Amino acid sequence: MSAVLPSSAPDLASSHPLLRTWLARPFAAVMGILNVTPDSFSDGGHFDAPERALAQATRMIAAGADIIDIGAESTRPYKGAEPVTADAELARLKPILPAIVALGVPVSIDSMKASVAAYALDQGAQIANDVWGLQRDPAMAEIVAAHGAPVVVMHNRAEVDPEIDIIDDMVRFFARSLDIAAKAGIPAGHIVLDPGIGFGKTAPQSMTALARLDEFKRFGLPLLVGASRKRFISTVVASEPQERLGGSIAAHLIAVQRGAAIIRAHDVAETVQAVRVAAAIEAQR
Repeated sequence: MSAVLPSSAPDLASSHPLLRTWLARPFAAVMGILNVTPDSFSDGGHFDAPERALAQATRMIAAGADIIDIGAESTRPYKGAEPVTADAELARLKPILPAIVALGVPVSIDSMKASVAAYALDQGAQIANDVWGLQRDPAMAEIVAAHGAPVVVMHNRAEVDPEIDIIDDMVRFFARSLDIAAKAGIPAGHIVLDPGIGFGKTAPQSMTALARLDEFKRFGLPLLVGASRKRFISTVVASEPQERLGGSIAAHLIAVQRGAAIIRAHDVAETVQAVRVAAAIEAQR
């Protein structure tokens, strides 16, 4: 593979200006999750009406969200998500995306479809968030490159395999994604890596990915972690998605300690408070 695998921290000078702003701060950025879907695992149907989606985005921004991540197809990391066509996904996005963009906070589009990402980026979204790491839709890398946008490259697997070395699998997956990105002309400084907590992984594998997150620093790219309300939490303490705030914050603070620069969360106010207080405490060492 032709992807270069550096072993240093992200280079601020070569990073996309949007990423550079967050990387220069002493605390992690928080990406607020906005699912305009009927079937997302934690909040499906809560924000699928435009007025409710706009109100939720406004609340998250007031709570300190640095990014609003809008998704119109459930990519829940378990069986049961219903695939939708690009037309159906766009039908959910079109009534709300321009209003979310107009709020003035950077918007990312959570989609595995290049046509949906292209529409959102054309409408003013600034980041592409691909849960298949540029490896599902062959046009995605070209769309991202053409728009000069940052892209979140997430690790994923079609099937869970408890026998594999999950870290090795993730390293190989990211190397493939970076090779695709390089061939499409996406600068390395525009790429963020996401370990894909819960996606194609057993609960122990998800926890291993968090515990060993710092091993992905070898790529020299920013790391994003979204452990919010994920099922692995309930394997430690039995809980429903809405009851996993404590576990989500614990996982996210460990992720920040291991090098995560962006945290993707449902509970924005609590997450912002946690990452900023932790950073303030660390600054006193």
